[in-house]
Formats: sequence, C-alpha cells, structure tokens
Amino acid sequence: MVLFNYAIREITAKLVYYGPGLCGKTTNLQFIHEKLDPGARGKLLSLATDGDRTLFFDFLPIEMGSIGGYKVRFQLYTVPGQVHYNATRKLVLKGVDAVAFVADSQLSMLERNRESFQNLIENLIENGYDPAKIPIVIQLNKRDLPDVASVGDLVSVMGVEGYPVCEAVASRGDGVFETLKTIVRLTLSRLRTQFDVGGAVGGSERREAPPSPPPPPPPSVVFAPAPPPPPPPPPPAVAAAEAFSVPPAPPQTEAETEVPETQGDGLDEFDLEYFSDEIAAPVAAAGPEAAPGDEFAQGDVVDL
Repeated sequence: MVLFNYAIREITAKLVYYGPGLCGKTTNLQFIHEKLDPGARGKLLSLATDGDRTLFFDFLPIEMGSIGGYKVRFQLYTVPGQVHYNATRKLVLKGVDAVAFVADSQLSMLERNRESFQNLIENLIENGYDPAKIPIVIQLNKRDLPDVASVGDLVSVMGVEGYPVCEAVASRGDGVFETLKTIVRLTLSRLRTQFDVGGAVGGSERREAPPSPPPPPPPSVVFAPAPPPPPPPPPPAVAAAEAFSVPPAPPQTEAETEVPETQGDGLDEFDLEYFSDEIAAPVAAAGPEAAPGDEFAQGDVVDL
C-alpha cells in the first residue's frame, strides 16, 4: 500500500522480491545495497532462517524521478523460498505495490519456478489483490551457468507470457539494476494512474499534487436532555402571606392577669407601685376640709 507523507512530501512504495529458494533474491538486494550511495539507502537488515534469509531495507532511489513534486521512496523485501515458509511469504506480501519474480534459469529448476510463481498468484489473491493490477517483472537469473533453459522455454513453462522479462547474473550484478528500474517505472506509472498525480519518470513534472487527505469527520455532538422547567411562582398575595405570616400567640395561662388601663391619672408605672393603697389611706382625716395648701400644718410630722 502506497504511503503519502505530506509533511516531507514523500511517497513510500513496497517492492517484494519473490521466487524459489536459492534463486538469487538475497543476492539482488545485497548488490543493490552495496552499489547505492549511502545517503540514498537505509541499513540492510536480515533475518536468518534454516537455509535462506528474509531481507528488508528501505532506500531513496536515484534517477527514478518524482511524482507531482513528491520524492519516491521504495522499501525492498525478500521472502523465504522454502515451501514450509508460505505463511511468512503471505505476510510479507501484505501492502505490496509491485513484485520482482526471480527465476532460476537452470533446467532442473523449471518446475520449481512454475510452482513458486503459481504460489505468488495464490498468495496475492488470498491477501485481497488482483494479480492483473499488481506490476510484476520476471528476472531470469543465473544466465551464466552452462545448463540453462532458453528464455522462451522458461516463459512458456512458468506461464508468464506478457510480463516484462530481464536476464540477469546477480552474482556479478548483471541485470540487477535493470530489473529494479523496470519495476520502479511500472510502480510509478501505476501510482500516476491510480492517484491521478503528475510527474513523468525522468521527465518534466506537472504541478498536480497527490490527493489531499480527506477532512476529519465532524465531531459528534451529544445533545443532553433539556432540564425540566422551574415550577411557576405562587400568586403575589399567597407569596406575601407566606413570607410575612405571624405565628399564633400562645394560649393565656391562669397566672397571667390583664392590667386595666388608667386614664387621666398622669401616673406612670413606677408611681403606681410607689403610691399603693396602704400608703394613701391616712390622707382621709376627720375634721373640717382643709384649704388648698394647708394639708400639713407647720410642725406636723408625717410618718412615711
């Protein structure tokens, strides 16, 4: 699966070298890694198996052009060729953008080449790919050996008519970069067709950019239920009565007596206590009525 990095304007594609065991897949990657500029390749990583190796490294190809101003980076993988590693081969094919099938040109390897290519088609289908839409290049390796089949016989036995074919001697580096350039050109052409982006390989570039990323989905809005309305306020008269209600007076006990109001005597409460009935009694004396101001004659003593 092609990956677009919009921040650094880079496109990453995955290429897989497929084929029977000991056909030269590892030799291809070792030669490519050795000859590329160190600034244009990554570190070569290998995972050892019983007699074969699965390799992976990524690099920025040189003289491969660009697409719409985006640099193209390829990640190269190999798969183990033994039959009992089919699960690993299927896993490595996930996300593949193109395949370089490396065939052993020896006559004794004709049937194994055919079986391995058929296994490639089956694994592509099981991973959900249409083999007709995946760029595939056939490399006929080990052409320097004495007992090799002709190109026509190899193509006919494997059933790869119509695919691009490159002859190679991977141990010397012959045909290694030709195979790589062919598969890269097919991949870039597929990207231009699939994503409608410009920029011919090795030629002038159009200004169309790769498709912009889709906008993020709008955030989901959760509508909380509306709070219940507040109860209606009571009528003004009822509210005033409730606010200013006077508690009822406690019942009057027997010990409490009402004091009658005195009218017109001009005495306050203290005078009433002082002038009691007991003290006021001696005022009423027998004899003629005294004149005003003569209530007490001079020398009289009043015992208070």
